[in-house]
Amino acid sequence: MFTTRFFGRTLFAAVKSETSAAAAAATGYARNPLEEFFEADRSQDQDKPVGYGRSWKASELRLKSWDDLHKLWYVLLKEKNMLMTQRQMLHSQNLKFPNPERLPKVRKSMCRIKQVLTERAIEEPDARRSAEMRRMINGL
Repeated sequence: MFTTRFFGRTLFAAVKSETSAAAAAATGYARNPLEEFFEADRSQDQDKPVGYGRSWKASELRLKSWDDLHKLWYVLLKEKNMLMTQRQMLHSQNLKFPNPERLPKVRKSMCRIKQVLTERAIEEPDARRSAEMRRMINGL
């Protein structure tokens, strides 16, 4: 438990302190790739509640192209990793994880993407390509 707290705090501090001169010059704000594992600083005592979106519906995902679904999968994967990192960090500090309903929404959307891709693989007329698509989908 001590190591989790130590490394969590050290990692979080490292994320906050490291800067890149090139990125700072280009954007005016230095962005460390590890910051993507943490939500932007937000006060726990904010008066107005923060609203978050809903999960994607399969009917909406069926309208998207293969590339759009691929991009959405990785956006959701990053979101899931960020939420799980935040949950673990807060748990190690005996703090409450805010908005725990976000994680099931992300998981549900990811499952629906797999469902839509599986439907497309089943509809594929070429058996070899269909089998290849199913292997790729099962690897997600």
